[in-house]
Amino acid sequence: MSYIVFDLEWNQSNSGQEPEIGELPFEVIEIGAVKLGQGREMISGPEGEDTFQERVSPVVYRQMHYITGRLIHMDTKELRKGRPFPEVVERFLAWCGEDPVFCTWGPLDLAELQRNMRFHEMEPLSRGPIAFLDVQKLFSLAYEDGKSRRALEYAVDFLKLEKDIPFHRAFSDAYYTAKVFAGLEEEILKNVSYDIFNPPLTRKDEIKIQFDGYVKYISRQFEDKNEAMADHEVTSTRCYLCRRNLRKKIRWFSPNGKNYYCVAFCQEHGYLKGKIRLRRADNGMIYAVKTTKLIPPEDVEGILEKRSHMRQQRRRHRKKAARQE
Repeated sequence: MSYIVFDLEWNQSNSGQEPEIGELPFEVIEIGAVKLGQGREMISGPEGEDTFQERVSPVVYRQMHYITGRLIHMDTKELRKGRPFPEVVERFLAWCGEDPVFCTWGPLDLAELQRNMRFHEMEPLSRGPIAFLDVQKLFSLAYEDGKSRRALEYAVDFLKLEKDIPFHRAFSDAYYTAKVFAGLEEEILKNVSYDIFNPPLTRKDEIKIQFDGYVKYISRQFEDKNEAMADHEVTSTRCYLCRRNLRKKIRWFSPNGKNYYCVAFCQEHGYLKGKIRLRRADNGMIYAVKTTKLIPPEDVEGILEKRSHMRQQRRRHRKKAARQE
């Protein structure tokens, strides 16, 4: 097993006229990566056998986007010097070796890599969700509130790490991400993330994982939100400490049709808040991401207020519709 810390640079349309925009809003133009051993031992510098750096020649967006070009200091002439995307990715995956654990700064790179692979009709990385380590999130959990999301250079400055190569190219950002990652406490690494570019296909493939203070569940795919919310596993409330099925004090409700909330009560451990986020996969199907966590009694009042506000809005909408008839 090895940790593959990677970063992508991608280009996009200047004109918005390309027919492929819906299939490929961002085209990968560079892959940079650093390989760390199981002990997260860091390489001695920005060059070496444990690094990967390749440019990709574009097939869709052949002109460098003016903002992207300024940010990464690449012009259209340099853009066209790379190798074809399938060749670069095959070399990259071969370099990664067996059983890699992917690490990125933020959650976007794995999804865009897979979207580009699908566009080029390559075999997918996975048929379902991919567990990975979001170093941006891990930095927040280790040093801040766990919710903030900082820029990579902020983290490097915060940790007083040496800045020996420029930022904003695929390899350099992978290199600095690896430096931040290498210094994290081992305990933080249990906070794994999941890329859901390909949601679970069957109930057997669904994800259920417990963290400190909450549980996450990622469902299989459904035809629509009504089918998803009719599924027992999606809407169940279970105490993740004693495993008891709980009766709901506040039944599932949604203030916006996408996020659903409920409150259940465990005689031994107290109140639990459930939150379901319904998401649409690229194939148009719906899947649910549910989190359940213990909350103090005072937080229940805030959820009741949210439900009351939702009901008031619905009453106003019904009255308005009745007056227009």
